[in-house]
Amino acid sequence: MNTLPEWLNSSLSPAARHAGLAIGKLGEERTFGRGGLALTSPAFGAGEELDPCFTADEEDAVAPPLEWSAPPPGTQELVVVVEDASSAGAEPFCHWLVWGLAGQRGKLFEGEVPPRTGKNSHGNSEWAQPDLPSGETHHFVFQLFALDLPLTLMPGASRAELLAALDGHVIASSMLLAQYTKSDEDEVDWGEDEID
Repeated sequence: MNTLPEWLNSSLSPAARHAGLAIGKLGEERTFGRGGLALTSPAFGAGEELDPCFTADEEDAVAPPLEWSAPPPGTQELVVVVEDASSAGAEPFCHWLVWGLAGQRGKLFEGEVPPRTGKNSHGNSEWAQPDLPSGETHHFVFQLFALDLPLTLMPGASRAELLAALDGHVIASSMLLAQYTKSDEDEVDWGEDEID
């Protein structure tokens, strides 16, 4: 079984060390954070809890906002991959594949429809809302890749197709971690007799 490289293990909590993470396949120690490339979110800090408004626990949930610093010179395009590092299987559950982002400092607003998206693990091209069993905690890895060429992939490409297109073209990478625990309180079923 493949394992994550040691340089990446030191940046991930043990619960978030899924051997199939895209950054483990495509990133390198020498390009991780190259040029100060950083991925952040105004909605949560590194390692913090996702708000339920980004999960299946709330109606009309949307993708969280993301921001990134200026990538290194020579960047032609940026790509975002979001995966559940707590999922079982050889590949982590893929929540979002986004590309076509300009190779410069930028952001995706909360709920914004990106320029190009690929198929998540549900087989559609939207933000796959985390939908967890009650009381279970999952760790989500938001990964940012800076590329030395623009991608020619059409919208709707699969994770495998996107990762194959990125192979050998990543000049910098960064990641942002988040977690989510579905509260038991979310399971409460309010009957009519309980409402005054």
